[in-house]
Amino acid sequence: MTDDTPGAEPRPDAPSATAARDTTWERVTIEKLLLANLNEQRAARRWRWFGRLLWLLLLGAGAWLLMRSGPVGTQSSSPHTAVVEIKGEIASGSEAGADKVVPAIRQALEDSGAQALVLLINSPGGSPVQAGIINDEIHRLKALHGKKIYAVVEETCASAAYYIASAADSIYVDKASLVGSIGVLMDGFGFTGLMDKLGIERRLMTAGENKALLDPFSPQDEGQKAYIRSMLAEIHQQFIAVVRKGRGERLEETPDIFSGLVWSGQQAVALGLADGLGNLDYVAREVVRAEDIVDYTQREPVGLRLARQFGVSIGRGIWQAASAAGMPLR
Repeated sequence: MTDDTPGAEPRPDAPSATAARDTTWERVTIEKLLLANLNEQRAARRWRWFGRLLWLLLLGAGAWLLMRSGPVGTQSSSPHTAVVEIKGEIASGSEAGADKVVPAIRQALEDSGAQALVLLINSPGGSPVQAGIINDEIHRLKALHGKKIYAVVEETCASAAYYIASAADSIYVDKASLVGSIGVLMDGFGFTGLMDKLGIERRLMTAGENKALLDPFSPQDEGQKAYIRSMLAEIHQQFIAVVRKGRGERLEETPDIFSGLVWSGQQAVALGLADGLGNLDYVAREVVRAEDIVDYTQREPVGLRLARQFGVSIGRGIWQAASAAGMPLR
């Protein structure tokens, strides 16, 4: 109904005013929601970048830890027994080679907290050159630092490994360890008979009558065999001299002692090739009298070892998949 009273002012339309207020409230609410959502997105973006940066830092630190080589132990001023492992083949580039073992021994002896050094050995032998380098350095570093060096044998300490152990002040073994093999060898194969059967002709040209020395596809020459034997005998005498120097009067020289035979740990003690029965913990506790053990062994970086294993696994998987599909890789 319309108010037609003269002089009366028209009333505002109540529903229109209410709608306007509702529209304003909705707009403000939507703006607040949009602003809050924008702020939330900005915060999420910042945290996302922060998370990525943190992961990169963690991955970088992990990669550095995996790829770094060197000893497990660090420089320590507290009294302890230092350990350097000599395991596997003693060869240039291996973990038991001189380039890994000598720096580890040096670092261990330079540590003021190291009361003595234990060489933890489990090796069938290897290069006499690498063993000679390590043996010489052991003698030099013992005199330089005035610290005892002990050898502790696990399963095997033979040939070049015993060459190294003989430089230690004392050698401890397990009663069932294999010890000795004081000898030198050079081996190979000859295929001349097989080549004759297969009708294969060896065409070899050289300058120098002995350039084809030990060629597996040529018949053996008696003069060359005599030369090789004389060279092996010389190296054998070097080995014997090193053992005599290291073991001294403790060594019971029997006709077989330098023949290349190996003995059990118990027999080695009786022959003077070793000084007693004992493991690493025994030597650290009872001989060195420093039960804490710090490992200075320089090992291959874990990252490289894992990468190699990963690569081998992938290669094996590809080979198996190709073989299963009837497409063997050659």
